[in-house]
Parts: sequence; C-alpha cells; structure tokens
Amino acid sequence: MNTRTLLFSGLLALLTALAGIAKAASADLLADYSAQAGRSADPKLGQRFFTVTHGGEWSCASCHQALPSAAGRHAGTGKPIDALAPAFNPKRFSDPAKVEKWFRRNCKDVLSRECSAAEKADVLAWLITLKP
Repeated sequence: MNTRTLLFSGLLALLTALAGIAKAASADLLADYSAQAGRSADPKLGQRFFTVTHGGEWSCASCHQALPSAAGRHAGTGKPIDALAPAFNPKRFSDPAKVEKWFRRNCKDVLSRECSAAEKADVLAWLITLKP
C-alpha cells in the first residue's frame, strides 16, 4: 500500500468516526428533548416548524435555507452559516451547550420566545432525516 492510499484510508476512517460521534450526539439530544416534551419527536412537524414564519418576519429557513444541507446566510447580516443538518455538518449538534445557546438565540429571533422541548425535538428529528 502506498502512502497516498494509507492517508486516504486514515482520513476515511476519521470521517466515519466523526460521523458516528455526531449521530450519537444528535440521537442523545433528540432523546433528551423528547423526554422533556413527554412525547416522541415528529419530523414532519419539525420540517413545517422550520419552514414557516410564526407571526414574525423570519422562519428558520430564512437563514438556514428550506433544505439546510448546505451553507446559508443570516437574513439580517448576510454572515455565512454552516450547514445545519448533522449529516452535512457533523460538528453541528456535538456540543449540547452550544446547541442550547443557538436554539435560545434563534428561537427568540423567529418566535420572540424560546422554543419548547417538543419544538426542538421535532426540528432535530427532521434534520436527522436529511441525508447526502
């Protein structure tokens, strides 16, 4: 085996491991939100929640795109935003404290309040369904 093949194999193994960690972290968060909500998450409700406005000017999709598998842009500042779906950005849901920070901040922008555990569970359940 040549050096290039070994490097490629190592990189592939690392990416596979990171994807597995991200999947586990997302699943743990989903289980926590569902438990807090007292019900199973509903991906269809999550997609609807993500793409519609809730009495304000913005929806989640205003910045993250209707299909958040690619980078988006902040609707107000134009600042680039990395892909949101875990399969396209394994780091996105790997740190629960950051997840809570961004849910709190973004829900206030979209809803003028914090998201409920059920809303978080539904959105995360939908995001997990998005695959390359």
